[in-house]
Amino acid sequence: MRIGELAARSGLTASRIRFYEASGLISTVERGANNYREYTRDAVMLLEIITSAQNAGFSLEEIRRLMPPKFDARLDARHHDELLVALKRKAAEIETLRERLAESLERLHAVIETIETRPEGLSCEDNAKRVMSSFQQGATAPKTKRTSRKKLS
Repeated sequence: MRIGELAARSGLTASRIRFYEASGLISTVERGANNYREYTRDAVMLLEIITSAQNAGFSLEEIRRLMPPKFDARLDARHHDELLVALKRKAAEIETLRERLAESLERLHAVIETIETRPEGLSCEDNAKRVMSSFQQGATAPKTKRTSRKKLS
């Protein structure tokens, strides 16, 4: 199939497909007598894998290393094991990132709560100092489980 049909089937632009080809992610491209690119049926599946891997946080370089040299929608046992190890490693990286984001979110909620609970009559300048002091102490304080609190109106 030509690049226009592949683009329509995959939902990607022709320029994105050419970029993947130039990046070495797509190697199943033949050139016809008219010098047009001709893609195999496996190219649609390959593009779906590339897109899914990018959405999962894999870089193009990581994807390139994981893809077999000649993609034909079949994996041998060796490649299967390498892929499984890489997927588990990426899952662990994402879990670590999720933990860091949860900690950051917890700190932000604490700062917001400190700002919202400004004592009556405290100037903005003094409140800013209070918030910064609380924020700095929070960075060194032991982590505690935050319980959700409903704000009373």
